[in-house]
Amino acid sequence: MELTNRIRAYTPFNDQEAADKPKLLSLLQSSDTIFTRDNTTAHMTASGWVVSPDRASVLMIYHNIYNSWSWMGGHADGETDLLQVAQREILEESGIHTLKLLSPDIFSLEILTVDGHIKRGQYVSSHLHLNVTYLFEADPGEPLRVKPDENSGVAWIPVAELPRKVTEPWFLERIYSKLCRKLLETGL
Repeated sequence: MELTNRIRAYTPFNDQEAADKPKLLSLLQSSDTIFTRDNTTAHMTASGWVVSPDRASVLMIYHNIYNSWSWMGGHADGETDLLQVAQREILEESGIHTLKLLSPDIFSLEILTVDGHIKRGQYVSSHLHLNVTYLFEADPGEPLRVKPDENSGVAWIPVAELPRKVTEPWFLERIYSKLCRKLLETGL
């Protein structure tokens, strides 16, 4: 499978990715349902880290379930091309139509814990998202729109303001800070 090969070839950026990569590969190969929510323990997801051309801001949504500013992304729902999943989720969640993919390569890997919650009136048990992130650029002048069943805000957040906007400490410290550091260090 192409995704498995891409993940194998991926060089972890930090300790979190180095720890998550072998577990993600093991889980990816352990189940026929890993790309669907039928696997209620762990399933594949994709995210997009969308930056402004000057790299000073990040496009984020105010996520209704987590009550925090968040990156965009979602479930594979049977799709094995996670780049397509990330692009679909960005369009659905923000209304952004014009995206520039900054690299076809995986930008980051992470295993994300999802606490139990209510979604569309149904309880969803705690589970893992086996996430692949891709890096995009978009024009901050392009019109944005809210997706009311998932978010209540879409905005360009200056990178310097992320600590004040994001209310999920682990995501801020371990994921968003990592993505900002990696972007700076790679010069993409």
